[in-house]
Amino acid sequence: MVASLDDTKRNTIAVKLASIKALQKLVIENEQVLLREGLDAEIADRIRNFIKDDEKNLGVLETVITQYGIQAEPKKVVTEFIEKARELFKSSELSLYEKVSQHELLKHQLVMSGLIVHKAAQKVGADVMVAIAPLNTINFENRAHQEQLKGILEILGVRELTGQDADQGIWARVQDAMAAVSGVVGSAVTQSSDKKDLNIQDVIRLDHGKVNTLFTELLQSNNLQKIEEYFGQIYKDLTAHAEAEEEVVYPRVRSFYGQDNTQELYDEQADMKRRLDEIKSISPSAAEFKQKIKQLMDIVGDHIRQEESTMFTAIRNNLSTEQSEQLASEFKAAKTRIQQKLGVVSESKI
Repeated sequence: MVASLDDTKRNTIAVKLASIKALQKLVIENEQVLLREGLDAEIADRIRNFIKDDEKNLGVLETVITQYGIQAEPKKVVTEFIEKARELFKSSELSLYEKVSQHELLKHQLVMSGLIVHKAAQKVGADVMVAIAPLNTINFENRAHQEQLKGILEILGVRELTGQDADQGIWARVQDAMAAVSGVVGSAVTQSSDKKDLNIQDVIRLDHGKVNTLFTELLQSNNLQKIEEYFGQIYKDLTAHAEAEEEVVYPRVRSFYGQDNTQELYDEQADMKRRLDEIKSISPSAAEFKQKIKQLMDIVGDHIRQEESTMFTAIRNNLSTEQSEQLASEFKAAKTRIQQKLGVVSESKI
């Protein structure tokens, strides 16, 4: 029988992701405060663009956390820092230059936290890399924001010290720096820049990619501890994914996807959950364990192909962009609640 695993590494990353989300919310609050500070029109426009990016990135973060599969709370020290920073930023103790300077440091903290999660994921498992992949877009956009904030700081700093405006040529240097960042990351910075949020096809496809990676890693491994770890993730991910689809997605698509087609999806997932429980009762060292996993992988693969072909086509043809994004939000909310019910909530005491 597969043992229940207390995977400290994965739980620690979950807490870090929760802390990043809390800091991302603080960033948006700070930028809204800055807009009330009587900024120049050009600087105000840039701050408004930051808010637009940051609100979109908050949605991406929520997707990453749901995709990761472990719900956590931020570290206590991060929560305490946010409360103090929020009060200081809203007070009159800091000048406008000092507020922007603190905000640039906060962006830097987000960038470094995102990069550290990315590097840690490389050490933990391929499935973690798949789950946190959208985090890269946030990292690069925050890095681009940093460069713009440096330009704003130069303008505000010179004005504060001399009462005169700085050479506006600073913006050209900022644009050069941003171009250098974009050149490094290619299209990753702009992949989702025109989208308010991920749609339901995007979110389901991310889940499919992660579980396919887990199956591959498990079947290739001869390490019993890693095999248990991978199956534990498969069990939790497939269960939460299936229950969220059955609660939110399938009832929504039934009217245009068809009663028979939708019922087939329900039946396939019932079979999948039955097989998961069967495998859970088998020792990973037993010869039949990987055989059962391979059979499950084939069944899940057929299910994925049906969803990503005919069901996705039906969604594109019958739901608007806004409706598809709203369905994604409902799916993520349901999946988060189900993950908590399954007992995968990590405490912030790490």
